[in-house]
Amino acid sequence: MRSNRYVLLFMSSITIVLGILLSLAATALKDRQDRNVQIDMKKNILRSLNIPEDRSQKLMTDDIESLFKSYIKTIQVDENGNSVKSDGNAVFIKMIDGVEAGYSIPISGKGLWSTIYGYLAIEPDGETVKGVTFYKHGETPGLGGEIDKDWFTANFVGKKIVTPEGLPCSIGIFKGKVAKDNPKEYCLVDGISGATMTGKGVNIFIEKDLKTYGEYFSQIRQNQ
Repeated sequence: MRSNRYVLLFMSSITIVLGILLSLAATALKDRQDRNVQIDMKKNILRSLNIPEDRSQKLMTDDIESLFKSYIKTIQVDENGNSVKSDGNAVFIKMIDGVEAGYSIPISGKGLWSTIYGYLAIEPDGETVKGVTFYKHGETPGLGGEIDKDWFTANFVGKKIVTPEGLPCSIGIFKGKVAKDNPKEYCLVDGISGATMTGKGVNIFIEKDLKTYGEYFSQIRQNQ
């Protein structure tokens, strides 16, 4: 019969080995999850900048990495719109043959039930919306959850972040359909039926984030 000491040593060894294996598995899983988060962010930055132009194209991980490396230059800017090396706000610039072809900024804030994350892209003129994505949220499916659908995000394209007089303004989700003769049609998008509170939340955080990058886009407009 084996001694109690042997049994204790054996059980201790098994416990240590299992603990190490579980730790390694958890680390590997976290690394994979972190990578998936980064890939999802890159995919949405690309989509906001209309890369690729065919939105129905399914992108694999290698496609996303390749497109991001080929087209995107990342910088950071301070509250005055100046480029800084660190501790700034990220701007993702679409580059085509060395020419800046669009600017994507992160947007986020509270909806009705959740924090909503996305990217808002502006054309090289510094005033026209190029595209938008909402890629992470917990809004109600069929209602506020429609914010991530192409039919809704397409409404943002062509809208302005400045008034006809050249003053800064924000993009707003309207309650209902925006009439062509609405004096603010240039900066309003059609709302989602039954999702008024989600829309209000999106309006608040888009305005907040556009103010954060206000000086940066102002400089771009002045340099036209």
